[in-house]
Order: sequence, then structure tokens, then C-alpha cells
Amino acid sequence: MRILTLFIGFFLSFTILASTNEFKLDNGLRLIVNEDHRAPVVVSQVWYQAGSIDEVNGKTGVAHVLEHMMFKGTKTIKPGEFSEIIARSGGRENAFTGTDYTCYFQTMEKSNLELSFKMESDRMQNLVITEEEFEKEIKVVMEERRWRTEDKPEGMLNETFNALAFKAHPYSRPIVGWMNDLESMTYEDALEWYQNWYAPNNAIIVVSGDVSPQEVFQLAQKYFGSIPQKKLPQRKPQLEPSQKGTIRAELKAQGKLPMIQMGYKVPLLNKDPMKTNTEAYALEVLAGVLSGTSTSRIQKKLIQSGKALSAYANYPMLSRGDVGTFEFVVTLNQGSDPANIEQNIKQEIQNIANEGVTQEELNRVKANVIAGDVYEKDSMFYQAMIIGQLETMGYPYKMKDGYIANIEKITSDDVRKAAQEFFKEEALTIVHLVPESLDK
Repeated sequence: MRILTLFIGFFLSFTILASTNEFKLDNGLRLIVNEDHRAPVVVSQVWYQAGSIDEVNGKTGVAHVLEHMMFKGTKTIKPGEFSEIIARSGGRENAFTGTDYTCYFQTMEKSNLELSFKMESDRMQNLVITEEEFEKEIKVVMEERRWRTEDKPEGMLNETFNALAFKAHPYSRPIVGWMNDLESMTYEDALEWYQNWYAPNNAIIVVSGDVSPQEVFQLAQKYFGSIPQKKLPQRKPQLEPSQKGTIRAELKAQGKLPMIQMGYKVPLLNKDPMKTNTEAYALEVLAGVLSGTSTSRIQKKLIQSGKALSAYANYPMLSRGDVGTFEFVVTLNQGSDPANIEQNIKQEIQNIANEGVTQEELNRVKANVIAGDVYEKDSMFYQAMIIGQLETMGYPYKMKDGYIANIEKITSDDVRKAAQEFFKEEALTIVHLVPESLDK
């Protein structure tokens, strides 16, 4: 257990170096400052609680399209100039859209934080979306969809799996959008999205780095304080009905090797920090037992035996939409039987449901989880990222501080009970990808 002691000691020493302060402006904008003086660097992230979960049928992909348009200029900045200004100051910037949020970020020398705030506040309220620029960018987004999804077997597999696993929930829709929706989208659709969701009372700014929290708050007041809040669209509950039986599908796609994606509906982390979350942390440990290292069960069962080229398990744990799947994705070697692969995975789950896991497995997984958590927290960017993700998905960011302690509490019996309770046929969705010749 020496490795655990070393990791925990490093984690505790890190938490002493970093402290977090939270502020709220009168217009509803929230500011969270993670103070870390190890280097003269600052990461600034603006998180909007607006992702593909908030879209409607016929306009899928608009959240991601708007992310692209946010770099197309304001009343005072020309298209593309935002990135040029950041680069000239020695900084790096980008953005990403998820199911639950959209985030814009810059990493800069600490004295340039004011520049970041000035420009982000400008495009929060003064974005210009022209038909000409939209028509250029929508073609870029459609091409992105082609090379990330339509031209990649694993992209097609994942998209098909989500569309089947979620019947009513918006997680069934791809973040990049359906191609037909992109083809029919107009600049007015992007403008409507911007006007609906891009407001200070729907945003969280997370700053991590060599800064003074009070000085950051003063900068936020200066640049964001005068932006008026908006009446946000009503968010209606979008509940997934209980699955009552196994869902199976076969997908034909161009590729070289067959693939399988299978997943079970499972509970996620409860947003109330006062609730017991043993099930979620047990599932997190179970994912590590099954996947992640050369000694994990799925790797030994499928890869080392020569049945699969790659195989992993994934448990999301966090979600604004309160629904998720514990998934397995396997790329089979030629000649492997998909039914046999499926049975191998189920057998490992059943073994754990019957016998639990070994102490050696628990020690290994806990060491890996703690190591990953510590290494992420050693990055200013990921410090901010963890805070932003938690808050935009509806979790108090301080829940991150209990992650290691909660993992440490999980026992073999906790993992056994989770395997018994949640991995049932009626909760299973499975898609088998059958490769077709690339010449077709």
C-alpha cells in the first residue's frame, strides 16, 4: 500500500497550495477562482450551461455550430481576430461543446487575464452572426461530422448506440447534430441559440492560476458586471422511461474489423452531497477492475487471448441529464465471434456478482484512480475543468474534494452488489458493427 500513501501525501500537499473562492455578480454570473501560485500562468474558462441536451429536434448540432460562430467576430472584432489577439499575447485558446455545456478557454501569462475577460465579455453580449460567415462555417461543421462520425466506424457505432439506448432523452442525439439538420440550419437558428442561452445568469467563469481572488473578482465586475441578465427558456424535465428489455441492432459500416458496443443503464452520482453515493463509487471501481490496465479482467480475457484488438469499459459517473450507461467497446480480431465476446464480458460481470473482487484488484484500481486524480489536479487547466464540469452539470464543485476518500471506502462487497443489481438483460443495449469493404 506504499503507492497509495505516496499519492495521498502528494494530494494533501497539493491541496495546501491551492485554495478556491466563489463570487456572484448582481446579474447572476458566478465566478470561481482556484488560486495556485506554482507558476505565473492563468487559465480562464467561461462555461455556459447550454449543450446538446437543450436542443430540439430539427435543430440538432446548433450548440456546437454556435461554438464555431463565437470566433467569427463582434461589433468591434473581425472574424478570426479573437484567436489572433490571444496568440499575439502568447496565449492559447479553444472551445468545446458537450451534451451538458459549452466552454471557451484561454491559457495565458497571468498579466493577460484582463485581456481574456475583456474579449469574453465582448462576445458574450456583442457577437455578430452574419449569413455569409455562417454559410462558410456550417460547411466546416458538416465536414467535421463526416471525418469524426460518418467516415469512422467507431463514430457510427457510438452514434447508433446512443440513438437506441435513449428512447426519450436528448442524449440520444449526437452533439455534432444529424447531417440533415445541419444542411437545413440557418444563421437565424444560431442567432436564436445565442440570444436564448448566452447570458451572465447562465454562465460560470472559472479561473485557475497565479492570481488574487479579489483582483479577479474586480476584473469580473469591470467587464461582466454591466451585462444584463436574460430570462432563460424554461427547462422541462426530460426523463428516460425504464427500459423493459434488451435492445439489439446490427450496423453495417465501412471498416476493416467488427466492433461491439454494449451498455447497461446504471445510476450516476447523486447531485445532493448529503446523499449516499456508494453505488456510483462502486461502479467507478468496477470500471477499473474490468478495464484500464494490462492486468484488468477485460484486457486479459479478450486482448491477451487474441480475441480482440482493443477493449475497454467506461462509466460516466456525472451527468446533467441524470441518466447514463456503463459501456463496453470492443474491436474484434478477424475470426472472433461477437456472441462469444458478449458472453465473455457477461461472464466476468457474473463472476464479480457472485464472488466480488480481490483485495489485489481493489488496491490496484484505487492506486490508479488516485494517481489519475492527483495528476489531473497538478494541471491548472484540469483544476478549472473539474470545477466547471461539476458546476454546469449541477454538482457542487466541492464534491471533488471527497472523491479520493469515497473511492477508498469501497469494498469488494460494494462492487459485488453493484454488479448484481444493475447488469441485467432488461437494461442492456448492444450494437454489433459489421464491416463492409472500403471499396464500396
